[in-house]
Parts: sequence; C-alpha cells; structure tokens
Amino acid sequence: GTVRLTRILGLGRALDLILTGRAVGAEEAEKIGLVNRVVAPGTVRKEAEILARQLAGFPQECMRNDRESCYEQYHYTSIREAMENEWRWGLKSLASQEMKQGAKQFAGGSGRHGNFAKL
Repeated sequence: GTVRLTRILGLGRALDLILTGRAVGAEEAEKIGLVNRVVAPGTVRKEAEILARQLAGFPQECMRNDRESCYEQYHYTSIREAMENEWRWGLKSLASQEMKQGAKQFAGGSGRHGNFAKL
C-alpha cells in the first residue's frame, strides 16, 4: 500500500490513510481518486458487467498497448523517456488492423464526443 497508494493519491492523502487507518466512504474515495466511480447500492455487479461489455467493444490491441504504456511509464526516470515509450506503443496501435477499422468507423460518426453506441 505505501507505494501504490502514494502514487495514486499523492503523499499527503496516502499518509493520512496509511498512518490513521481510517475508513473512507464511497464519495470521499471517488473524490480523492481512490475509486473511479461510485454506483448505487446493490448495482455493483450490473454496473461492472456494463463496463466490461463497453471495454470488450473497444479495440483490444490498442487497449493493451495503452495499458502497457501506462504501466511502463513508472520504469523511466525522465518524462522524455516515458513519452518516447508512449510513442513506441502508439505506433504499434497505429499500425494495427484495428486502427484502420476504427478510423473508418470514426469517419462514419462512431466514437465522436464520447458516443460509442455505434461500435
């Protein structure tokens, strides 16, 4: 917890939680970035399945490349190295068949303004 929590929340908030051991409610957890979203009680599984279907509908190779770039950025000591790594992963995504299909869908209106209903 001392490494990941500090990276997620920042030093001050991480120390607050680590040293006090205090409980954090759902709204505060979302506000400080400990969780990405809060759903109504009793709807966690339903909402998780909706999210899973949404993620499964996106280009998987591109998503894997983005995820790897995010994880790997911690291995670099400079922002320049991390940005170069991001560029390398981005080029892999751009060269994929998924990218060609995605560009075609985007040109047709899918994915614009966060609307992914046509994917």
